[in-house]
Amino acid sequence: MTSEPRDAPYPELKKTHTMAAKGRPWTDRKPPPAAPVWAAIEGLGRYYILVAALELDVFDTLKETGPTTAEALAEKLDVPAVQLATLLDGVVALGLLDQFADVYELNDTAKRYLVSDGPATMADLVPVAPGPHQNWTRLADTIRNGTPAAPIEDDPAAFYVPLVEGTFTTMFRCAGRADLKIRYSALEQPHVLDLGAGGAPWSIAILTACTRGTAVINDLPGVIDVAAAKTSEHGVADRCDLRPGDFHTIDIEDEAYDIAVLGHVCRTEGAEGARHLIERAFRALKPQGRLLLADYFTDVERKFNPHAVIMGATMMASTKKGSTFTHQQFSEWLRDAGFAHIRLIEPIGFQQCFVAVRP
Repeated sequence: MTSEPRDAPYPELKKTHTMAAKGRPWTDRKPPPAAPVWAAIEGLGRYYILVAALELDVFDTLKETGPTTAEALAEKLDVPAVQLATLLDGVVALGLLDQFADVYELNDTAKRYLVSDGPATMADLVPVAPGPHQNWTRLADTIRNGTPAAPIEDDPAAFYVPLVEGTFTTMFRCAGRADLKIRYSALEQPHVLDLGAGGAPWSIAILTACTRGTAVINDLPGVIDVAAAKTSEHGVADRCDLRPGDFHTIDIEDEAYDIAVLGHVCRTEGAEGARHLIERAFRALKPQGRLLLADYFTDVERKFNPHAVIMGATMMASTKKGSTFTHQQFSEWLRDAGFAHIRLIEPIGFQQCFVAVRP
C-alpha cells in the first residue's frame, strides 16, 4: 500500500527558515549580506559606464533619433553594435535609459540631467565631479603621505574651469530657487560680493531679479573668464566688476555690500580658511546685509548624509586642505564672526545654503 505524499507541516518555514535566512542549523546567527561590498565594487564600473555613454554622445544622439535599436544607434555613432549594446544595457541597469525589447530610449531622468541641453543638465559635470580620476587610484598613498598625489592647487585653473562650467546649470537653478526662500528680488539696488564665484551663478540670478543691482565678482585668473562669459551671456556684464585674485587677500571694501556669497568654496579651504572667508564676508557687509553660504554639510555624526560624507573624501583625494564640515561647525563659525538670525535653506535637492545677517 503506497501512501499519499504529504505536505510538510508549516510549509511557510521552507521560505523563512533556510540556511540563507537563518544561518546553519541549530544556530540563530544570520550572516550579514555582502551587498554593501558588491555595491562598492560595482561603483567604479557604474561611474565609467555613464562617463563612456556621455563621451560617445549616447544621450544627445538618442534625443535626436528617438527610440531606436542598438544597431541603428551604433551606425549613427560609428561604433561596433555588439559593444554598444552592452554599454546600453549597462546604462539601462543604472536606471538612466529605458529599454523595450531591442529598442532603447531616453527616460525622464536622462532627458532632464544627461542631455546636454536638458533643463537641469549635469552632462558636463559628470566627468569632472570626482576630481582628477588618477587621484582615486592613489588614495591609500594620499592617506599615508597626508597630501594628494596631484593636488588641484598645483594648477587650479585647469581643474576649476571645466568644473565651474559643469556646475553652472545646477548652481544657477539653486540660486534662482533661493529667491523663494529669502526674497532677494525685493531689494531695489543690491550690491553683491561674490567670492570664488566660478561662473557667477548667484550674482547672475540676483542681478537678473534686481535690474538695478551690481556685483563684484572674484575668482582666480583664468577661472574668472568663465564668469565674464556667463555674465555676458545673461546680459548683466555691464553691472559687474570682475576682480581676479585670491579671495583671502584681494582688496574688499568694508561695510559696502548688501549680499555676500560664498558658493561652494569653503570646503576647499579647511577649517581655518573657511572661518577666514566668513570673517571677510562679515566685514564687507553693511548692517543688515546677508551672507549666503552654500556648500555640502554633514550631520554631527557624519553618517546620515552620505552625499556630503563622500564629498569630504573627494576633497581629501584631490585638495591639500579640503574637507566637508558639519552644520554645527558652520553655525558656530557664523556666530563667532558676529552673524545673527542664522537659518538653513534647501532651494533644490542636495543644495543647502546658510543665510546669516550682519546685525
